[in-house]
Amino acid sequence: MKKRITLLFLCTGNSCRSQMAEGWTKALKNEEIDAYSAGIETHGLNPYAIKVMKEAGVDISGHTSKNVLDFFNQKKEFDYVITVCGHAAETCPVFPAKTKNIHVGFDDPPSLAKTAKTEEEALSHYRRVRDEIKAFVETLPGFLLNHEE
Repeated sequence: MKKRITLLFLCTGNSCRSQMAEGWTKALKNEEIDAYSAGIETHGLNPYAIKVMKEAGVDISGHTSKNVLDFFNQKKEFDYVITVCGHAAETCPVFPAKTKNIHVGFDDPPSLAKTAKTEEEALSHYRRVRDEIKAFVETLPGFLLNHEE
């Protein structure tokens, strides 16, 4: 039996993008990948992220916003850390040498939705990023094996 890959999705607040990525990975790649998410900070779970993921058949409402330092304190080891925003990539803590860091950036739906005139317009930003993250997750684990640093 092949060893499952341990993977941490990291963003600034662990409220939206990293949560979506964890949800998609658990839904689509659970047999191959043990997925987690965390933030440099914790901002709580974004209700629009929950809503658009539920629309796509993935329930992340039971997730909690976690700080990356919690994983350090638990001495949790990862094969890969994928930063999904520029701030996390720039401020990512140093993981043990065996951990490979990869940056795959996605737009920030809450920032994009700030100028939306309606809830539906705001949700369209979340849906687009949700679908982009799903498309990325569908490339796993091949993407990881082809992009080792």
